[in-house]
Amino acid sequence: MNHPMSRAEFIALIAMMFAAIAFSIDAMLPALPEIGRELSPDAMNNAQLILTSFVLGIGVGTFFTGPLSDAFGRKRVIVAGAALYIIAAAVAYFSTSLEVVLAARVVQGLGAAAPRIVSLAVVRDLYAGREMARIVSIAMMIFTIFPAFAPLMGAGIIALAGWRSIFLAFILFACIFVTWMWLRLPESLAMENRRPFRAHLLWAAVKEMFAHPAVRMSILVQSLCLAILFLMLSLVHPVYEVIFDRAETFPYWFGAIAAVSASGSFVNAALVVRVGMRRMVTWSLGLQVILAGAMVPVGMSNMDGTTLFALFLLWQSYVFFMAGTTMGNLNAIAMEPMGHIAGMAASTISGIATISAAAIAAPIGLTFNGSLFPLTFGIFVLAAIGFGLMLQMGRVERRLTA
Repeated sequence: MNHPMSRAEFIALIAMMFAAIAFSIDAMLPALPEIGRELSPDAMNNAQLILTSFVLGIGVGTFFTGPLSDAFGRKRVIVAGAALYIIAAAVAYFSTSLEVVLAARVVQGLGAAAPRIVSLAVVRDLYAGREMARIVSIAMMIFTIFPAFAPLMGAGIIALAGWRSIFLAFILFACIFVTWMWLRLPESLAMENRRPFRAHLLWAAVKEMFAHPAVRMSILVQSLCLAILFLMLSLVHPVYEVIFDRAETFPYWFGAIAAVSASGSFVNAALVVRVGMRRMVTWSLGLQVILAGAMVPVGMSNMDGTTLFALFLLWQSYVFFMAGTTMGNLNAIAMEPMGHIAGMAASTISGIATISAAAIAAPIGLTFNGSLFPLTFGIFVLAAIGFGLMLQMGRVERRLTA
């Protein structure tokens, strides 16, 4: 299909819509201590719920934004999602209560799901085959680099105008991409190709997926891997501030680690054809069990602070690196038997995994007590369960092929 945008402009727009979620999460990290002190001084640890509440909203929104865009068109759903996102950010900006901020963040997550999910549908509408894969790969590469800079951007915004101004930055970001999209990108889904939204089809997809053993286990492991990532994101700034007294330099450390850890996707691309998706996930989780298990006693020891910080940096890098060697593979494993309901299955898998991960990570994060134990032991347990499920998946595969 022809459209007035050049390929470079189209990729830039898609990458920006992808990045809405990363910006909304990672730019908030430097603000959590100030938000805790101002809005929840008696329970400052509750400020981290600002992250998981946003993720919860994304998970819920993911269920519906894809099917809604099939019914009403891509651009309308992206605009509606951006409007929700902007309104919620404005409510959070003016709020004097942490509870209202958390509610606004859930709604903001609902809105952010639209550009993230529907932009993939737009690519699918306009391109096919290898060209589609190439465009998505380039956009995702830009997207994976963005988290390296988001905390530094957040810290700069806070230094200039205070933590509330981050929500104004979110509003500006959304206004830019939705205006750009509306003016330059034509509607990619023709009226004759639209399909009515039917809730019973979504429920049927959920039942069918959980009836398939490999799909069921891959969704559960994906939930655990996402929970590991969300738990690290929730606690990483408190760890830098409280344990290592490095809050001021946190954006730089986080940016460097995020940039290096983005190589996980490239390593996976180089190995997965030869090794296989299930083995890549199993080996990645097995190594995480070893590393997190080692970090539990290390974090409780009287080790020199500089040495402990260096070990934590290495482990934090692997937590982010592991996302690149697990998430895509788990999604592919779950999607493989679901080709006949691919679109519905993609939304359902992402929605279930995201909501489950937020529900797992939030209560663990709230147990933070000024030590590394809640983070290290929590990730150790989650990785061990995931590793066990992957071993079970291997046994099921061998039984079916015997």
